[in-house]
Parts: sequence; structure tokens; C-alpha cells
Amino acid sequence: MAKVRNDILSNPVLRINGVLKNVYLWMAAGLILTGISAYFVGTTPAIYRAIYSSGFGMFLLIILEFGLVFYISARMNRISTSRAVGAFLAYSVINGVLLSYIFLVYTGSVIAQAFFTAAGMFLGMSIYGAVTKRNLNRIGTYLIMGLWGLIIASMISIFFASDTVYFIISMVGVLIFLGLTAWDTQKIVNLADTYGDEMDEDMYVKVSIIGALMLYLDFINIFLYLLRIFGRGNRD
Repeated sequence: MAKVRNDILSNPVLRINGVLKNVYLWMAAGLILTGISAYFVGTTPAIYRAIYSSGFGMFLLIILEFGLVFYISARMNRISTSRAVGAFLAYSVINGVLLSYIFLVYTGSVIAQAFFTAAGMFLGMSIYGAVTKRNLNRIGTYLIMGLWGLIIASMISIFFASDTVYFIISMVGVLIFLGLTAWDTQKIVNLADTYGDEMDEDMYVKVSIIGALMLYLDFINIFLYLLRIFGRGNRD
């Protein structure tokens, strides 16, 4: 792992820009691992059946996912840099395995369309969150409330199947996670600024990892909701 220059850590602007750059690099690495593992499992019937045939394998992977997110988020100040990196990369692979179904449900063109659309929308909102002088905390509070409402609505929609409701929930999901992208990016900027000159190389990397995890989750959710929208009537 390359060392961080002292002038970057001591200069507020360079430190924030450096953290953001590192966040995007780690996020990109996570997405690449997710894509590779999802494609490999989704196109290898024997492995896919071994994981999903009983339901136990999928349940175990979901538990591991939640455990890794909690481990990284709750222990940021105590976890070692190498363990933070390893946990994030492991999470990316596990999430890819769980997302392998998309290669069986949607066509390649729909997946590509959803991915590149999500990338463009995500980038625009993340840049806004990084440069805006507006405090997004109040908006973020409403977005979290909206997210809980979205989860409840999604659970209810399982029992009342409706293509229109499904589409509306997907659109609202895209909007909520676009807003969360801007808010989370601003939180990363504020986190990098909060540590100030006290930020050392280890904390620099750990802040980058927790930031990458936050934005990774935002991007994945934007992508999945767009996939539902673009994939209506275009599934394999």
C-alpha cells in the first residue's frame, strides 16, 4: 500500500481531495470485484445451484454481508487498516455472489444500460455533494425516513403484486439513493475535515474505506432500481 505524503495530510484541501480520490478508487475496486464474482457465479450453473438450491447458502451470505458492514462501520477507530481493506473487498465479493441472479433474469443490454445510467447519475450527485456549500444534513434526515418508508412499501408490495406499484417504488428508490449519494459524499468531506492535522496514514485509509462502502451501497441500490425499471418486460 502506497504511503501518503505528509503534505497531503497537513493541507486541508489536498487531504479532502486525496480522501475523495481514494474513496472512488476503492469503490471502483469493490464494484469490479462485485461484477466479476456476479458474472462468474451467474454463468456457472453448478456453483449457482450449490449456493441457492437449499436457501441456506444465500442466508449465510446475507448474514456475512451484514456482519462485515457492521464490522467496518462500528470499529473504524479500532480496526487495523489491513482488516478494513480485507473486510471491504470480502463484502464486495459476497455481494457479487448474491447479485449473480441478474445475469439469469435480465439481458446483457439491460444490465449495461442500467449500469451506465447509474454511473452517470451517481457521478453527478456525488460531485454535487462534494462541492455544494449547502448543509445536506436536514435533507439527509428526510431521506432516511423515506428509505424506511421505501422498505415498508417494498415489503407490502410483495403481497399486493402490481406492475404500477413496482415501477413507482423503483423510481422513488432511485431518487432516494441519488439524494443519499450527495449526502454521503458531503459526510465523507466533513469526516476528512474533522480529523484535520490529526489524521495519520492509517486513518486516511480507513476513512477512505468507510467512505467507499457508503458510496458503494448507494451506487448498487441506484443500479438495482434502474435495472428493475429498464428490465420491465425485457427479462431473459
